[in-house]
Amino acid sequence: MFITGAFISHTCWKEWIVFFESKGYKTVAPPWPHKNELPEDLRQTHPDSKIASNRLNTVLDYYMEIMDKLPERPILIGHSYGGLLIQLLIQKELGSAGICINSIPPSNMILFNFSFNKAVLDTSDIFSSTAKTYLMPFKKWQHYFSNQMTFEAQKETYETLLIPESKLIMRDIFKKTGKIDFQKKHEPLLFISGSKDIFTSASLNYSNFAKYKNLHSITCYKEFQDSNHLSINQENWETIAEFIANWLTKII
Repeated sequence: MFITGAFISHTCWKEWIVFFESKGYKTVAPPWPHKNELPEDLRQTHPDSKIASNRLNTVLDYYMEIMDKLPERPILIGHSYGGLLIQLLIQKELGSAGICINSIPPSNMILFNFSFNKAVLDTSDIFSSTAKTYLMPFKKWQHYFSNQMTFEAQKETYETLLIPESKLIMRDIFKKTGKIDFQKKHEPLLFISGSKDIFTSASLNYSNFAKYKNLHSITCYKEFQDSNHLSINQENWETIAEFIANWLTKII
């Protein structure tokens, strides 16, 4: 199961679905609640009160309901906010393995991480009305998500992936809902970071990985050089996907 992050459409997994199905996996990539339309259509509805109502706990419950209907516990692959959701789902013992790509960190490890907190504030407008969604401007997309990409690629990904986001769900990053028990035994987890990720830096991803302390659990980490926050749609995405596929053959 692929789990999307904030600000982007679930269509970001299109090529990943083809890749993993060619490896024999059955895949699903459910959109977040109220985000099933095409990105251009969702942008036209901005500000969208339904998307604006999304919270971390409601999105988490939504994925739990989907997983409850599956024939077996799925392998979970998530990007950005989707990585945090995967950490929480693995904590609830609902996945057979979790891959967190450029993961948003849990609330109990970001209190004094000023660079990350600044990035969240800068991309969320969280001090304005929560009844309306936030639509990230192109310049911020260039800086936080698609740095290292050509202008043409930045523009294409912005137009084909960007969607309005809930301000409440970004505020929830800092609340107890997003807390992880790093001592608890868990199914295998792989943390992937990008050396050029400005939004969730490689050092932040490594700290997230290193917080896990259960000696009876598998927790792994891999940093990809020149990868940005949008690495799942960057030119080298297939290298990352291949690494994940190989990792899965070793631990499943």
